[in-house]
Amino acid sequence: MDFPVEKLIKAASAARERAYAPYSHFKVGAAILTVEGRYYTGCNVENASYGLSCCAERVALFKAVSNGERHFEAIAVTAGTDEYCAPCGACRQVLMEFNPAMKVFMANGKGDFRMQTAAELLPAAFALTSRAAGCAGRDKEPSAGKKTGLNIFEPVIRQHAATGMEEIK
Repeated sequence: MDFPVEKLIKAASAARERAYAPYSHFKVGAAILTVEGRYYTGCNVENASYGLSCCAERVALFKAVSNGERHFEAIAVTAGTDEYCAPCGACRQVLMEFNPAMKVFMANGKGDFRMQTAAELLPAAFALTSRAAGCAGRDKEPSAGKKTGLNIFEPVIRQHAATGMEEIK
């Protein structure tokens, strides 16, 4: 999709003005672009209980998802500072969930930017290796006492010494 990066950065800058940041006074705006050419904006929203705050990138993405979007091409992020504004680790993980090849435009207050993909920003992202296996614990039976390496939630099946029956640990 041919979408002007400057337009996405301008939308992120406008969203930044709506940020709720009474504690850090660090206002961030983001605009995420779908593959169909629609974009959604978000700003950071702080809370007195800091862990409940939400970053601009996730606000924009969650807004898009709540409107039925699932396929994203790019996101622009700005804090209006002299430095380029990079997403935090949590935001990088969330972006990776939807598209590792998503272009992340990190802008400064002048509108200059640098671009990296979500995968470049988080090269060792967490992922369940099999979504179906994440629910069932595995998608094939392992040998007794051995893990298949499918995912971290997989139970270990062991042969009970006294009864010979398999048990899940």
